[in-house]
Parts: sequence; C-alpha cells; structure tokens
Amino acid sequence: MSHSFLRGAFLAGAALVALAGQALAADATLTIESWRNDDLKIWQDTIIPAFEKSHPGIKVVFSPSTPTEYNAALNAKLEGGTAGDLITCRPFDASLALFQKGYLSPVTDLKGMDTFSDVAKSAWITDDGKTLFCVPMASVIHGFLYNKSIFEAEGLTPPKTEAEFFALLDKIKAKGEVAPLDIGTADQWEAATMGYQNIGPNLWKGEEGRKALIAGTQKFTDKPYVEAFEELAKWRPYLPDGYQAQTYPDSQNLFTLGRAAIYPAGSWDIAAFNAQADFKMGAFPPPVEKAGDKCYISDHTDIALGMNAKTKNPEAAKAFLEWLASAEFADVYSNALPGFFSLSNHPVEIKDPVAAEFVSWRKICEPSIRNSYQILSRGTPNLENELWNVSAQVLNGTLTPQQAAEQIQKGLDSWYKPAK
Repeated sequence: MSHSFLRGAFLAGAALVALAGQALAADATLTIESWRNDDLKIWQDTIIPAFEKSHPGIKVVFSPSTPTEYNAALNAKLEGGTAGDLITCRPFDASLALFQKGYLSPVTDLKGMDTFSDVAKSAWITDDGKTLFCVPMASVIHGFLYNKSIFEAEGLTPPKTEAEFFALLDKIKAKGEVAPLDIGTADQWEAATMGYQNIGPNLWKGEEGRKALIAGTQKFTDKPYVEAFEELAKWRPYLPDGYQAQTYPDSQNLFTLGRAAIYPAGSWDIAAFNAQADFKMGAFPPPVEKAGDKCYISDHTDIALGMNAKTKNPEAAKAFLEWLASAEFADVYSNALPGFFSLSNHPVEIKDPVAAEFVSWRKICEPSIRNSYQILSRGTPNLENELWNVSAQVLNGTLTPQQAAEQIQKGLDSWYKPAK
C-alpha cells in the first residue's frame, strides 16, 4: 500500500471528521430562560445576531416568561428536566438556591471571569466567596433625573452637596409651579429603593457599611443609617400634593408631563422616559455631605446568566457565557438597553446621553449595592420588605428616623445571627 494512498485516506478521514464536527456544531441550539419579556425584540434583532455572527455553529433562542411567573415556571421546568440551556439569574438568594439544588453549573473557571469586580460577582457567588454560579450581565444605577427645561428656565444647576440640594429644592418650591421632588409612598418600595438606598451609601460608605451590617459590627441604629432616614425625612416638604396616595406609575407620569423638577431614579426608567417625555433630561449623583467628600453610588447588581447543569449543549453554552464577558457584549447590551449597564470592566461608549451620565459616575464614585440584598433578607421579617415599609412611613411622617432604625434592627435581631 503506497504512502500516497495512506495519506489520501488519512486526509479524507480528517475531512469527514471535520465535516461531522461542523454538523454537530450547526446542530447546537441554545434556549435562554428569562423574565425580561420586554427585551424580546432587542434580543432577537440585536444581541443574538451579534453572537451568531462570531459563532456561526450555534443558534440561540430567547424564550422569556412574564416576570411575575418566572420563578415558579423556571423551577417547574428545572424539576421536570425541560428547562432551557441558559438560565437568567436574579441576584442573590433565588439563584443561590438553584445552584445549591444542583440546577446551575459553576462558572468560576470560564474564560473572562476576571473582567468582573468583586462587587459585580457578589450577587452570584457562594457565601464563602469561592464559587461563581452565574455570569454577571448588568446593573442599574441610582441617582436623580431632572427636567433640563425647568432648570434652564430658572438658571438652576445640579447640586453637588446636601446643602446645595436642599437650597435648590427651596428655590423650586418658592416658585410654586412644579413639584420640586417627585416620589410617592403608596407602593412603598420606591421610598426605600430610590430614597433610602439612593442617598444612604454616601453616609454608610458603600461596601464598608454594607459588609459591616452583615458582619454585625454595625447596626441600623448606628449613626450613618439613622442619618440616611433623617435626610429622607427632609424630603417631605418638597413632595407633590397627595404624595401619600401616589403610585410608581403616577410618579412616572408626573415627571414625563413636566409637572416635577427632580425625580429620584433608577437608571431603568431612562428608556421609558425617553419614549414619553418631550423635554431633555439630565442626571446627577446623590449629593455628598460636604464638598470634596468621597462619593458612593448604588450600582446594583441586577441580572446574570447561568448554565443549566443538565444542558445537552455544554460547550455551546460555555461559549455563549464566555461571550457575555467580552467587550462586544458589553457594548451591544449597554446600548440596546440604556439604563442597564454591563458589569464587566470593559470600557463602553454609551450612546444615550442620560445613560452615559449615570455610568460616568463609576469613574468618580465607589460602587456599592443595596444593603438589604445579600444574606440579610433571608429571614422573617424580610429586611427588604421592612425597609420599604419604614422608609415610606418616614416620608409620611408616621415614624421618626430613630424609630425606623430601631424597628429595622429589632426585626433583624429576631432572626439574624452574624457568623463569628
């Protein structure tokens, strides 16, 4: 048998193997489970085509549930063995429970995980800090949106300090034409999320204070946490008439109709306001106590993606998750969904000017996350829900800041014992 025949047979065999490999790759279809049904078109038109262009052997299907049904539907699919290959992960305990039940594979060693900071990873890592079970996708940033038309007409400038903030509110109130500050308390959660957790990090020094609460070396009755309630209480004279009955959609409408000057915000509102408001918006970060103080922002870990431990396409799923850590994904996602910011360290040029303003604060302020989300809301009473209630009562004037802090700490003490 000649060497040329053997060589030809070998090459033909190699070609067949290569073709088989291509066929296998072409057969890899990944299904993504998610609660973000609002984003279906963006995934289909923008995000998935970007991935498939650089990964021609893999097809991706985005298959969302409605947000309120997602957790129950996902658990049923995982238990029944019918869940998709990739699982969109909520922050902290809901996803940790899925990992502990064996439904999610560890992603600690995937390529690109070093592009995420410890804060970015904190929502999807085991309590011992060793195992990452979802790849961080995006955060939302807290701050204040303002109506540029009102500011320009009155010669107002965004405040940098607490004193400037309240002086600004006084000026707008004296004019008497619009509500200085737009937030209501009927739904409660905004009072904590866009109120207490927005201004608080500057007082409790972001991660330093948040971790001290978990360690038990600080309490909600300590000065920084009481001061955050005190500052929140000072908002009361500047709120819209009847704010106690004002819901979240009411607040959104009031701002987009031009009847309020400043809106305590989460960046997730940007896209909706862009579609509804006929004026230009600006944004400023939570004012610091005095000029020159270090600033802290709530850059809250919100959404991630994990791998179904039972996926039949583990290599394709890993390829998609590694792409999530790329500069390309950071750019595509952040611009397709203004107000949802990539959690990776890749520099991204945000095209939406208001979203760009929010994300620019990362360069000057220390990021932190809401102090109720990690570990401290696992018991009863639930800390997150309790903060909604007492923050609304502080704004309503039915609880003093001291009483609010004491109620929160008492609830926490009833079930939480810090690890020694």
